Amino acid sequence: MVQLRYSSGKIIDEKVHKVGILALGSHLENHGAALPIDTDSKIAAHLAFQAALRTGAKYLGILYAAAEYSYVKHGTHLHPEELVQKRLKPTLKAAKNSLELEMVVLVNGHGGNLPIKDYLGGLEKELNLKIRFNNKIVEIEGPHAGTGELSMGAILGILDENKLEKHCKFDEYPEVGMVGLKEAREKSEGIEAGALEVLNVGICVDEEFGEYLMETAIEDVVKDVITLLD
Repeated sequence: MVQLRYSSGKIIDEKVHKVGILALGSHLENHGAALPIDTDSKIAAHLAFQAALRTGAKYLGILYAAAEYSYVKHGTHLHPEELVQKRLKPTLKAAKNSLELEMVVLVNGHGGNLPIKDYLGGLEKELNLKIRFNNKIVEIEGPHAGTGELSMGAILGILDENKLEKHCKFDEYPEVGMVGLKEAREKSEGIEAGALEVLNVGICVDEEFGEYLMETAIEDVVKDVITLLD
């Protein structure tokens, strides 16, 4: 049998091979005129991949489904429990068995995935796998399809600047800032605050801000990996 060289390459510790990094996003969710429907997935995948490069942890790719609150209607999503049981659990089980993982960091780029945190404790016990949920980018990026996501999209090359003028036509693109999603604004103070920010302050593309957001989030994922190794 081949003896694997766990000490080779750029890694922070040999134990990092026991850690996997899986991105969570949303592939089917409207993001206005200037950003694609899989914006969250592309951002989350980038953050997860960069953290894997910096630490040596196993990059597990991205989960091909997402959850959402019932009152937010701007895409195609699953119920949180269905996402966990039918998509996340099989993916983590396969990764654990194939790669001999003991720990996983979930890099979340989609706010609607937050409710799955309620199921992660049971999943940890069932799979005998330590799971860390990293939500940093969702916490700091600001309103949906707003300045934060536009700015990161510019850095990643997924922004169509020719469509920026149409982006804030809320009658046509009500999901921008969730300005036109009446039920969501009524039921969530955070969404209402984001909508008002977009209406009162507006949006712009700031590549320096986009770089700051992504670097801050990547560093936070790296910190999670290091913490798991302690």
